[in-house]
Amino acid sequence: MSTAIRLTPAETRRKVASGEALLVCAYADEEKFIQNRLEGAISFNEFSARRRSLPREQEIIFYCA
Repeated sequence: MSTAIRLTPAETRRKVASGEALLVCAYADEEKFIQNRLEGAISFNEFSARRRSLPREQEIIFYCA
């Protein structure tokens, strides 16, 4: 298992804005996602539905509040 890498908010924003990374809220509960949504983020449920179609090299950044 790999170690989690911590990114600064600025680095995360840059990666998401450029399309280099996908930002995913780690909460499976939709209400928590709505309460803690960051700009450019998708819900965990949406990620789960799309994960098989994502390229293997796609960087994914999970966050929770």
